[in-house]
Amino acid sequence: MPSQQPCNLIGPPPKQTHKNGAVPGEPVKKDENSRRGNWGNQIEFVLTSVGYAVGLGNVWRFPYLCYRNGGGAFMLPYFIMLVFCGIPLFFLELSFGQFASQGCLGVWKISPVFKGVGYGMMVVSTYIGIYYNVVICISFYYFFQSMTHLLPWTYCNNPWNTPDCSGVFSSNITTRLANVSTSLVEGVTEVVNRTKRTSPSEEYWKHYVLNISDGIGNFGEVRLPILGCLALSWFVVFLCLIRGVKSSGKVVYFTATFPYVVLTILFIRGITLEGAVNGIKYYLTPQWHKVLDAKVWGDAASQIFYSLGCAWGGLITMASYNKFHNNCFRDSIIISITNCATSVYAGFVIFSILGFMAHNLNVPVSEVADHGPGLAFVAYPEALTLLPLPSLFCLLETLVTAVVDEIGTDWIIRNKTVVTLSVAVIGFLLGVPLTTRAGIYWLLLMDNYAASFSLVIISCIMCVCVMYVYGHKQYFKDVEMMLGFPPPLFFKVCWRFISPVIISCILIFTVIQYKPITYNDYVFPSWSLYIGFCMAMSSVLCIPIYALYKISRSPGATFREFSCRPHPKWGPALREHRTGRYAPLASEETVETRPLKDKEELNEEPKEEAKEEETERKDDISLTIQGSNGSTNTTHNSPNPSA
Repeated sequence: MPSQQPCNLIGPPPKQTHKNGAVPGEPVKKDENSRRGNWGNQIEFVLTSVGYAVGLGNVWRFPYLCYRNGGGAFMLPYFIMLVFCGIPLFFLELSFGQFASQGCLGVWKISPVFKGVGYGMMVVSTYIGIYYNVVICISFYYFFQSMTHLLPWTYCNNPWNTPDCSGVFSSNITTRLANVSTSLVEGVTEVVNRTKRTSPSEEYWKHYVLNISDGIGNFGEVRLPILGCLALSWFVVFLCLIRGVKSSGKVVYFTATFPYVVLTILFIRGITLEGAVNGIKYYLTPQWHKVLDAKVWGDAASQIFYSLGCAWGGLITMASYNKFHNNCFRDSIIISITNCATSVYAGFVIFSILGFMAHNLNVPVSEVADHGPGLAFVAYPEALTLLPLPSLFCLLETLVTAVVDEIGTDWIIRNKTVVTLSVAVIGFLLGVPLTTRAGIYWLLLMDNYAASFSLVIISCIMCVCVMYVYGHKQYFKDVEMMLGFPPPLFFKVCWRFISPVIISCILIFTVIQYKPITYNDYVFPSWSLYIGFCMAMSSVLCIPIYALYKISRSPGATFREFSCRPHPKWGPALREHRTGRYAPLASEETVETRPLKDKEELNEEPKEEAKEEETERKDDISLTIQGSNGSTNTTHNSPNPSA
């Protein structure tokens, strides 16, 4: 029958095997979200997700945690946490965003009272985007400085070098000076102390690039070269996102793959250096007694959690641009394993170089390596020049998508470029303080507090909301409707029980093992730590504040009504995908295939009410004509003018 034609386009959703972005018996174009946009192909989504997950955490945090927690012994809890926490949470966020085709705000139609979780994700992405782009701008600075026949961090004869400097090409001179450099002071021979030796790259980083001040409160002047590179980095990100996922999806072909080329070149070069074997041995040698240490398991869980980028909002945002029937289960496995394999691979690269540096400086490897961005810029600034860029694409796209989806008007969709530019300009202005001489202190403060335990809380609440407030049975049916098969039993158990327990343990370990941050010998003052806690709580407080706001706007409603009941518009974005319990009523029009927008439907409500009143008036004065829905609609929509 004509009235059933829209439903026949897709057929029954469960128990079917779907190709990426296509439904059997339906034209491919019908799976396109023409209003919001989709990825050009699935490779773009995978590369963007890999670039989002692979970043600074793989470069310096994983190697640091590895040798701090028993070397190769750290791998055991690391991979256990990957299997039972990392991959399940990754799959949960991808399926969450893909099913609703909404960003980190729109998906909370699943339980409107928890929409504050989405706002918390936006706050976290804002903080991370600010200081991540500062790291990118320093990478640009190193890139420009390397455009010379002689790298400025090669020798120790520069104005910023100290007597402790010992370079690869000046080791003999330094050693000779250490042996013969004496000064006669009132008949006493004073031998110059050479017990503390630093590399030229480390002194270039500290004394020239940063020109670091003596404290976080002493901003000093703005480093103009760094400020210029910051403006350039935001401009590049804006250009890459000027057309949303259509443009960023093309850029990641380079930005997500070329870093692996650089890492491979550095790895081949690193293992051929003298002393590289010692660094790799230090990296892999297991200290099995540390496996019994609870702190090692806590560090492994937190590293998996942070490196995959869960609870940042980026995974939900990227998956929202997938086609409805894309196999996000397969993608979550591929991307998670690739991310963790990159961490291990980066460990080989960095420790081969650190082993060479330790051999040259004649110090243990443990004294060469340091935790923090400085490790990467000292060990291999060339590789880091390209690593963080794909991550920032996703962070900025998370904010833009959330704003556009929340407003949802035709104007905001047509002028998405204006929103992107506005976010980029605001991000640049907020990042200016980080280009001062005290910028490194503020960068470390944001890194340690803005995106630490708040991510754990956000992720735990999200998992509990989906599984227990919305209902695990309903969500399992949603995933089956989308993929054509239900989630595997292992993931069902992890989502309901194992992952929430692990996340709670991470939070407990984070609180118990808390120590005030330091930078080398500098101890952060108390007032700066209060600012850090305020940044951390600013994202978490979004959750109860919005919940109280929602409750205040729903007088007389029971807790179940405003918390457990999804919004009427929750479900697939395109009408042809809204089948089963999401199917529209027979009286609803399905003229065109487009996302359901609240504002458009609100504009149609007065018209529908007028039609219903007219229909009731006619029914009172005329005979009721029995017939099909089609004939009745025709009679009501095309009344006789004489009536």
